[in-house]
This record gives sequence, structure tokens and C-alpha cells, in this order.
Amino acid sequence: MKIHEYQAKQLFAAAGVPVPKGIVARTPEEAAAAFKQLGGPIAVVKSQIHAGGRGKGTFKEQSQQRGVVLVKSAQDAKDNAARMLGNTLVTKQTGPEGKQVNVLYVEQGLDIARELYLGIVVDRGMGGACLIMSSEGGMEIEEVAAHTPEKILKEPIDVDYGIFPYQARNMAFRLGLEGPALKSTEAFLKKLGRFFLDSDCSMTEINPLVVTKQGEMLALDAKVSFDDNAMFRHEKFKELRDLAEENPMEVRAGEAGLSFVKLEGNIGCLVNGAGLAMSTMDLIKLHGGQPANFLDVGGGANVDQVTEAFRILLADKNVRGVLVNIFGGIMKCDTIVEALLGAYEKVGFNVPLVVRLEGTNVEKAREMLAASGRPITSANGLTDAAKKIVAAI
Repeated sequence: MKIHEYQAKQLFAAAGVPVPKGIVARTPEEAAAAFKQLGGPIAVVKSQIHAGGRGKGTFKEQSQQRGVVLVKSAQDAKDNAARMLGNTLVTKQTGPEGKQVNVLYVEQGLDIARELYLGIVVDRGMGGACLIMSSEGGMEIEEVAAHTPEKILKEPIDVDYGIFPYQARNMAFRLGLEGPALKSTEAFLKKLGRFFLDSDCSMTEINPLVVTKQGEMLALDAKVSFDDNAMFRHEKFKELRDLAEENPMEVRAGEAGLSFVKLEGNIGCLVNGAGLAMSTMDLIKLHGGQPANFLDVGGGANVDQVTEAFRILLADKNVRGVLVNIFGGIMKCDTIVEALLGAYEKVGFNVPLVVRLEGTNVEKAREMLAASGRPITSANGLTDAAKKIVAAI
């Protein structure tokens, strides 16, 4: 689950991680009032969307307008807010369709001495969380990794303790920090590491992480995502979810207990099991097709869930064919066929449908399909199924 920058900074502040002063604004008038309340000669008005690159992104209707703007007066803040709110911001991470800006964050200006990069991620190679830092703050970390990988510094994070003081000092020395900044780094990293572990984060990124001329380290940006599987331990975080930032089809699938990810292709995939879903998409690609989604109904879905899965697939206007690939274990093949035939009655299919079934009650399921009289193509094996659906669209 992703959250907005302002929400992440509120959580940082509660955990003792230093952040600049900032105020949320949802109208131009609120942005002007926020500037006055902050009381400084300058402030920054930031678009709040679930995507990076906002400072370099541009709005569809005003291509010269950036998603993050420096302002020097309350009127300036109000005018920029009026241009930003309700407009669509396009960045490298949003794709050409962009995301609509519905909320802004007005933040105090700072006297910045240095900009750094900081990220904490789950590193499968290390078998745990990993602290990543770089002297190249404000740059895309992928670009740094590609062109100057020696500038990326890493430290493993102990799952119980967090970031040890010696690790924080080591990072500070390697980044060339000294004096007050050295002490500030040690405290900052300790608290941020603890936040990452205690909150069950899957990723925390601060770019840029700044050091002021007074030697204070502050999170100038904040990007946080949580492990969905740990949300039962953090009920309060669910209130931070912004459904307007998520794909409506993915939200609908989640409410039905289904795992669904929207993709850019035209072949809908209904599969049980994540591994089988990945294999199905790979074979579709291998034989010249493009999967439209990842949809895993899981091992214990009922008829209603599977019927809803078909509704979601068919609601996608890009879908020109559907491949059902089921290996029956707990999820019985005849249950899938029952739901499929029910979907024909309740929703209706207007695209080619290829079905591959194996496992529990497979013979019964095949008999049900044959007796239905529906124009459904049966397949024997994964490769046969992929070839048939690609040929059918």
C-alpha cells in the first residue's frame, strides 16, 4: 500500500524522524493561508500523487507548469495552487495518462547545504532490509546505478535492532559528513530504520535527503509503501489509503479477495496460483500475445469470487480474448466451470475464450463444458492454450 508524501511525513514526525514544517492544502485559499502560517520568505507547493518525478513532471493543460513550485508570497502560492488542483500531472512514473492532483502540500523553504539520496528496501540477496545511500541526491537512483555505481552505498539492517550506531557513522564518513551533520545523521538513520521495521514497510525512499547549513538532516521528500500482508497489524494505516490513486479494477478485485494487477495487453488471464499466473503470462508473450492482467483467484475461491473475476476481466475494454488456466487442487475444476457458465448468463462473453483445466474434478468439468453448448475452446496443456488464445484474437 502506497501513501502520499504528506502522510509519510506525518508518520515520520510521529516516529521522531526530522521533517520540514508543512501544511496540507486542498484549495487555493488554503495554500495561501499555509504560506502565511509557515511565516518564511519562501515556500514550496508540492503536488501530491502516488508517483515520483513530480518536480520534473508537467501538467497536461499547462505544459510549462511543474508539479513542485517554489513560491515567494501567499498570492503566488494561491495562483500556483489554482493551476495545479484538478489538473493532470504527467511524470515518468505515471505514464502519458498522468494522475489528477487533488491535494497539495505547502512546505517551508530551507537553507540547504547538501542533497543526498536515501532508500530502505527489502533486499532478497541480503535476506533482509537494506539501507541505501548516495551523494547524488535529487537524481534518479536508477541513473546513478547505471552510470556511477560506486556512488551507491549499502548497509544491511538488523531485523531486531535496526541500524547500529557504527553503521550510521560509517555511512556519514563515506558521504563526507562531519561535525553537527555527523551527529544528526546517526540519530536520523537510527529513527528511520526503526520506523521501517516497526511499520512493516516494503520501501521507504527520501530523495532528496537534505543537510542544512546548520548541520541538521531533514527528509525533504518522503515515499513510503507498506507490506499489504502486514496490514492486519496496522489498522490505522488503512485510513491513509487513497483509492483515487489506485486502479479501480484493482480496488474492486481486492474487495472480492482476488489478486489482480492491470497490464497493458489485450488477453485477459484467469489463473489460480501466482506461479501459474506468471507462467501463463510468459507463454502468452512467447507466442506473440500481450497479457492484459495478472488475476489470481487463489486456491480457495468460491463461485461468487470467480464470477466477479470474470466481470472484472470483461469490464476491461482492451481485453479481446480470455485465457482460463486452472490447476485444480483445493480450487476444483468444476467450480471454475460453474462460475464460467454462470458468468455467461449474468455478464455475457463477447470475446474468444480458451480454457485449460487439470486436476481435481477435471473430467466432470470437461463434461460440463461440452454439455453447455457454449463456444468455448478447450486446450490440452499450457503451450496449446497460449497458442490458441493468441490465434483467436
